[in-house]
Amino acid sequence: MPEKENQPPANSRSNSNSESVKPKRRGPPRSKKPAAGKNKNVEDSSVKQKKPDAVTTDRSVPQKQDNAQPPKRTQKQPQRAPERKKPHHDQAGSVRDLAKLKGVRPIVALTAYDSVMSRLVCDAGVDFILVGDSVGTTLLGHKTTIPVDMTDMLRHTAAVRRAEPNCLLVADLPFGEASFSFDHLLDSARRLMQQGGADAIKIEGGRDVADDIEKLVATGIPVLGHIGLLPQTVKAIGGYRKFGADRQEAEDLYTDAIALEEAGCFAVVGEMIEESVARELAKQILPPLIGIGSGAGCDGQILVSTDVLGYHVNKPPSFVKTYANLNHVISKALSQYVTEVKSKKFPA
Repeated sequence: MPEKENQPPANSRSNSNSESVKPKRRGPPRSKKPAAGKNKNVEDSSVKQKKPDAVTTDRSVPQKQDNAQPPKRTQKQPQRAPERKKPHHDQAGSVRDLAKLKGVRPIVALTAYDSVMSRLVCDAGVDFILVGDSVGTTLLGHKTTIPVDMTDMLRHTAAVRRAEPNCLLVADLPFGEASFSFDHLLDSARRLMQQGGADAIKIEGGRDVADDIEKLVATGIPVLGHIGLLPQTVKAIGGYRKFGADRQEAEDLYTDAIALEEAGCFAVVGEMIEESVARELAKQILPPLIGIGSGAGCDGQILVSTDVLGYHVNKPPSFVKTYANLNHVISKALSQYVTEVKSKKFPA
């Protein structure tokens, strides 16, 4: 019996021989991970399992970092999408909708010349956007609208259309296009609608263009008339001024307005007309009279968007109300950018 007690246990030899296979002595975790014996890195991770809190924390950190950015992106995208596709409940989407607003509420319109302004203006709730030849004096640096041609109007009308505005889109017929043959006029109007994406076109003039307007309307081209101050004739009339101050001018304006109504215009712009005359015109004609610098008696108002926003080089007309000062905001932002780049604050 004593001799047997002095003998080493039967399994002591197997333990001494297995010192080279140390992972088995650290073992229970290895039986749960079949591939642990083949990878030393996995072996190290099995040792770390003795501290479950540390392992859990280490493994959760990269998951949080990987998933941190996608939620931020999804939060920004939905803010714009609904705004593009939700028109205001009373926003005019066609010439018929616009005509029905006469006597119901004032019609609201603004100009736009690019896709960014198109989306902002339409989302604000205007009834129609005018891609005016005023793009020449507001964005292109011309002193008048006369240098603006069909290439300019097609380019800017198409840019506005690409923003997919929910409201009516009207494009100006540029200088000289209505003074050629009717075939030329028809071709220009079709291009503004087919290539530019306009819903209707605007033509300056009264009795002198009424016959051609009637023919255009007969072919299915909606026309917005324009009387009073005609910017395309500013050199002929000697500058910008009010119209209708004397009896003869007031009667001429009335005759022009009636001629455009009979020609089939769905609405008429009255620019810089004496307020009392404009008020009477709005009462006398069936189409809505959209005023610009013609007082509150009109059926609606239209202004140049850059004038409204205070984003211009030249001083806007006296009848314009400026609702912002983008010149100051933009100048301040650009100056700060230049300063930060020069001082190496940006990029950080």
